Amino acid sequence: MTATGTPETSAEATDAAAGTHEETGTGLRICPLCEATCGLTVTLENGHITGARGDRDDVFSHGFVCPKGASFGELDSDPDRLTRPLVRDGSGELRETGWDEAFAAVAAGLGPVLAGGEADAVAVYLGNPNVHTMAGALYPPQLLGVLRTRNLYTASTLDQMPKHVSCGLLYGDPQAIPVPDVDRTDHLLILGANPVESNGSLATVPDFPGRLKQLRRRGGRLTVVDPRRTRTAKLADRHVPIRPGSDALLLMAMVQVLFDEGLTDTGELGPHLSGVDEVRELAREFTPEAVEDACDVPADDIRALARELAAAPSAAVYGRVGSSTVEFGTLTNWLVDVLSALTGNLDRPGGSMFPLSATARPPRPAGTPGKGFALGRWHSRVASHPEAKSELPVVALAEEITTPGEGRVRALITLAGNPVLSAPDGEGLEKALAELDFMVSLDPYLNETTRHADVVLPPARPSRTAHFDFAFNALPVRNQVRYTRAVVQPGKDELGEAEIMARLLLCLAGKADAPAAAVDDAVISRALGRAVADQHSPVHGEDPESLAQQLTGRDGVERRLDMMLRLGPYGDGFGADPEGLSLDKLLAHPHGIDLGPLRPRLPELLRTRSGTVELCPEPVRADVPRLRAALQRRTSGEALVLVGRRHLRSNNSWMHNVPALRGGTNRCTLQIHPEDAARLGLADGADARVTGDGGEVTAPVEVTDAVRTGVVSLPHGWGHDRPGTRMRVAADDPGVNVNQLLDGTLLDPLSGTAVLNGFPVRVAPAAPAASAAAAATAAVPDAG
Repeated sequence: MTATGTPETSAEATDAAAGTHEETGTGLRICPLCEATCGLTVTLENGHITGARGDRDDVFSHGFVCPKGASFGELDSDPDRLTRPLVRDGSGELRETGWDEAFAAVAAGLGPVLAGGEADAVAVYLGNPNVHTMAGALYPPQLLGVLRTRNLYTASTLDQMPKHVSCGLLYGDPQAIPVPDVDRTDHLLILGANPVESNGSLATVPDFPGRLKQLRRRGGRLTVVDPRRTRTAKLADRHVPIRPGSDALLLMAMVQVLFDEGLTDTGELGPHLSGVDEVRELAREFTPEAVEDACDVPADDIRALARELAAAPSAAVYGRVGSSTVEFGTLTNWLVDVLSALTGNLDRPGGSMFPLSATARPPRPAGTPGKGFALGRWHSRVASHPEAKSELPVVALAEEITTPGEGRVRALITLAGNPVLSAPDGEGLEKALAELDFMVSLDPYLNETTRHADVVLPPARPSRTAHFDFAFNALPVRNQVRYTRAVVQPGKDELGEAEIMARLLLCLAGKADAPAAAVDDAVISRALGRAVADQHSPVHGEDPESLAQQLTGRDGVERRLDMMLRLGPYGDGFGADPEGLSLDKLLAHPHGIDLGPLRPRLPELLRTRSGTVELCPEPVRADVPRLRAALQRRTSGEALVLVGRRHLRSNNSWMHNVPALRGGTNRCTLQIHPEDAARLGLADGADARVTGDGGEVTAPVEVTDAVRTGVVSLPHGWGHDRPGTRMRVAADDPGVNVNQLLDGTLLDPLSGTAVLNGFPVRVAPAAPAASAAAAATAAVPDAG
């Protein structure tokens, strides 16, 4: 079997190129381990992946691969992966069982909870890996539709929710996220992101490091705002070591400069903007002089940042985790797009643009009114946290389980998530999980969270699963479409994630005996019914059953993909456009199809009630006084605040069990500046005690000037030291759980996102009690 198929190959050769029959040779696989979605060529021997390298013919990644992708085979064959379902027996132990027994246990465990008639008694947690699989994108909406629970929690409120909220308020659609047009920009401003190591996030960018180097080679400018001198910052023309958590103040001051110096130029975007004058008024008092102390960035430097952005022929502003998981996360993400709009760089080549996925709904006719975006349509039962994008903050989950009363969460379904490590106060969440009546987890590992489940349902290994990036194809720096089938066929006792989710859904619906394919058939029937009723659809007025019979594909997932491609913006419309996309056409291009550079899409994508980009939405306006109050704070000269950091060889808590990805810089150390280390009596390699409002951890010290004074850094996703897990490599060097330093009370109020960066800590040598009492500590009243 080879992986060199071309559009002219036969169907048989195409199948071989897609890696679906042979178990020795080579095959293609889109990497599912980060948001870059690079194409891989994998080597197979007797059904096992023995090597992985970048697919040089991939239309998007062109052969680029990072250490995670290169270790795909080792992750795929991890001996600690679960291969059979686990069910908790009468003694309280988890034991292996068959699939029918496992689903019977799910039905028996959830049945009494559902029978009570309280839909909110069942909570669902969706982890980050869900957006990296086809099933994780396709089935949760149907599962939630059956449950009708308002207790939905996802990793988004530990990561990206501020971007969804700000885009929802600006454009009327929380999924309308502009990405930096890295390949064509003249000036790139990055805040709180380290794409050289993360490969990018909420921006699908294979070989982000190479693209940044190309930017510099063509004479472009790179500016990085980050409290750490990251590998990305080392490439920059200008590195601004800002005080953590003050990004919103910096950006607001830049907006003030643009207005004050007459540097705004909205260009062709102008007619599609509203609220410009209101933004001018909001920014009036946030002068560079007013914010420089809070940001620890000189006023002259702030003015230079604004002037450089305005003067560039084209410019893009990009912010990620470091600008989201902070006190003013939504305001910061809002200001990122405000700066783009005011300088005319929103929705234009070289600026920040909106991709168009092959499976997106086709653009609506111009002038069609939108419904807008609303926050707080309901609130959590205990602390009254407002929902955002139908989700509640993860930090509310524990109290919703432990607080008695009507509507208490009694059962939990986790889909590929590990909130015990990824959320604040994991110890408190663990105690709450013990009070559940029932818990079921879909996960390949027995990790810190799933060890509490009554049933664990492990999906087949990645090599045995087809792959299409529904989420990340909506965020690429260049429009494209790619699909790879499984490179190894699942064994008879392995179930793919899609079948597991379908059967889980049927259990919840009280139809456990129905075939899993019934779920896909029902989704296809409903979707085609809507399409034929839509007067703007290419299949308007046709017979949905006849259309369903035209769908190709080996299973329900492929048939759903074929339908979405055909009805999408590049689709063949079931014959309306013979040159358009379909699954068959995509399979004939095993390395993908290039759909061209990003193109301007305003105003067609707007879903606001006004039909404009609403630059000054009311929830944002109401939150600005909170930002104004931050100007009045004063921090101690000895203050320490903590920030996280990203490693090239890991992705949250996922990959610490892969030997090839351990070592090097992928270590759980407390980074601290030499001056702070000397002041506190901390030695490189010695242990330090770090204390926050939620708890205390002890970690080895790494003295480095890569982190600015007043700041310490611990990576996210570690702490694999709990008993009862089955992750031996991770447990050998467990690290510490940085989120245990938080008690969950610090949130961005608009998005419900936990403040995981820029929070106060106290640091001291991990010495015996007597000497520790005399050791210097750094206390901080607030995060500034």
